[in-house]
Order: sequence, then C-alpha cells, then structure tokens
Amino acid sequence: MDTKKLAQQLLAQAKEQGIDLVGPGGLLGQLTKTVLETALEAEMTEHVGYEKHDPAGRGTGNSRNGTRSKTVVTEIGPVEIDVPRDTSSSFEPKIVKKRQRRLSGVDEIVLSLTAKGLTTGEISAHFAEIYGTSVSKDTISTITEKVVAEMVDWCNRPLDRVYPVLFIDAIHVKIRDGQVANRPIYVVIGVTTAGERDILGLWAGDGGEGAKFWLQVLTELKNRGVADVCIAICDGLKGLPEAINTVWAQTIVQTCVIHLLRNSFRYAGRQHWAEMSRDLKPVYTAATEAAARERFGEFTAKWGGRYPAIVKLWNNAWPEFVPFLDYDVEIRRIICSTNAIESLNTRYRRAIRARGHFPSEQSALKCLYLVTRSLDPTGQGRARWAMRWKPALNAFAITFEGRIHPTGN
Repeated sequence: MDTKKLAQQLLAQAKEQGIDLVGPGGLLGQLTKTVLETALEAEMTEHVGYEKHDPAGRGTGNSRNGTRSKTVVTEIGPVEIDVPRDTSSSFEPKIVKKRQRRLSGVDEIVLSLTAKGLTTGEISAHFAEIYGTSVSKDTISTITEKVVAEMVDWCNRPLDRVYPVLFIDAIHVKIRDGQVANRPIYVVIGVTTAGERDILGLWAGDGGEGAKFWLQVLTELKNRGVADVCIAICDGLKGLPEAINTVWAQTIVQTCVIHLLRNSFRYAGRQHWAEMSRDLKPVYTAATEAAARERFGEFTAKWGGRYPAIVKLWNNAWPEFVPFLDYDVEIRRIICSTNAIESLNTRYRRAIRARGHFPSEQSALKCLYLVTRSLDPTGQGRARWAMRWKPALNAFAITFEGRIHPTGN
C-alpha cells in the first residue's frame, strides 16, 4: 500500500472512531508514538543482538528488561512513549536520547519564533496554546543559547578573496543596559564575483564609532580572506571611508544613493516627497558629473529656498556621491539597487519591532543572527541570493581589469 492510500485509510478510521487529528490522543500523536517506539525497539534489537522473544538471546548476558514511560514534547504536542530497557542498563537510544524531553523539531520551532521577534514568554504561551504542552522560559532560553557558538563560527568563517561590491549599513535596536537606549548594529553584505549576495557579519556599536572601530572591523574581514574590494557603499559613517582605504587602498568609497535620498526626505514635508523624488532622479542618473551638477543646480533653484538643509546635505556628500557616475550603467544598477540591503533590513526590522527592546547586546545580535540563519534553507546562515549579474560582471571586469576573476556559471 502506498503512503497516500495508507494516510487516507488512517484518516477514515480516525473519523469513524471520533479521533481528532491533533491534540492529546489525536491521530498524529498516536502515529508519532508508534514510529518512535518502533525505532527504539529496532535500536534495542541492534544493541542486544537478537529480535524480541527470539530464543537466541538466552544466556547472552544482556536481555530486554521491560520499558519505562516518558513524555517528549514534539511539533504536534506532548507524546507519551515507552522506552525499552536492558538488564545491564547499557542501552543508549539515539532517536530519543536519555533525559531528552523534546524532539529536535521543537528546537527549530523555538529558533524560528525567536527569529520573528517573539520573547521567551510569548513562545512559551504559544506552545501552551497551540500544542497544549509546557515549555518553560528557561528551556527556551537554553535552546536559543545553543546558537551562540554557531553564531561565533558564522562570524569567523572564511570569506571570498574579492568582492566587487560591499554594502555597509546599520540597524538601530533598543537595548536595555541600565536604561533603554538606541544602539546600532552594523551589517556588511558583499556581492560576490558569482553574482550572489553574502552576509559577511554583524557588529554591535554604541553610536560613537570612529576610524579605530571601523579599522578593527575591516581588518577582521581582511583576516578572514577578503584581499580586495572594488567599491564600498556606505552612508557617511564617521571614520569609515578612511578605514576602508587603509585596509584596501584601491577601493572606491561610494555614498549610498538610496540613503542619501531617504535622508533628504527627512527634511521635507511628505506632500513634496513624490515631486522631489522626480526632480532628484535626473541628478543620480546623469551621464556625467558635469551633467549631474547642472541638474542639481536646477533642483537647488527650485527647492533650495524652502529646504536649504537638503541642498547642504547633497553638497557635503558630493565627493562620495559622484564616483559611480564614471561607471557603466550596469555597475550603477548594482550600486543603486535597494534589494541588496533593503530586503534583509525589512526582515531585521520586523523582528526588532515585534520584540520592542532587548535585555542585552548579545540578545540583540542573537535575534538578528537567527533572522540571517532563517534565510538559509540549510539553517547555517550562509545561503546567498542570486541576482542579475552577467552584464554587470562584464562591466566590472573591464573597469577593474585584473582584479575581477569570475566564478560560477
């Protein structure tokens, strides 16, 4: 009988007998109990060397010795199982280990809910409401603490030798350290020569970071294998441009155009955002720096009287804004793309808003790492997003001749 027919038969029998699908005594609970007990019996047979009730086991020095009951928390709720014992007490089950009170799938549910920003109390209440089982806040904390070592490994993993583009951005979170205060956590995303986006790491700051802090972060990336970066895109973080060129002398530092636009809108009334966006587009899509300056002159004539702070913002950022105007349109598309960082930031912000604030810096980093981890189907936070890359790769190979060596298909 195939799996589908067996499932249909079991469902029909459960319906006839008035058995629920889930919950205490439900069909899925009974099936889980049967599967686990069958696996445990198979492990015991392998351990003692003979089948249950087989005369061959007589006089072997070790034999079955009944069972003991224990309740394990599963993805469908608590399930009571009978674990076989042996006379020598040497049986070490693997499917449900000694003193194990929950299946690994429960841990993954806890980590997934933590990545969505739920607190330990909310996760505990979720298990009680949905699965009808008790998972204490201490247990939930213990589960999430297990990822700290994994996070350390992730933050120290080897990186690619060359990244054509590096994005450096900050997410602000509320951390309760004596009193609740906004703290930045910096995320670095690299675009690889295979056209993939790779999250390189997370670093906590206190808002007063300077060249020394950035030199430490970038040196760490270099020590992990990053020998060259063609273009680094950031948002006017103090001391960062100097640190970038200290670590990678040939790197072009580019102000993030998206952040420049966003910062401009902070000084303007919402009713002017759409019109102002249309007037700024000719500036950052201009063919040359001279054309961009001319278009910005037109913008200044129209908006400078009403919003002088926006004009000052662009003039101050101009030296780091104009480098990308020298490049091919395909390179500009990569640099100006909001997808590289905004899709990730959206996930981060969703978890942060759900949580409100964090009790410690490590708690905040752990939550953001779990968000990062959840993007990867393998659960290791190392998956990369593919992007439209071939045209840009050709432009990069010509512009940065000798520095770009394509990989992948």
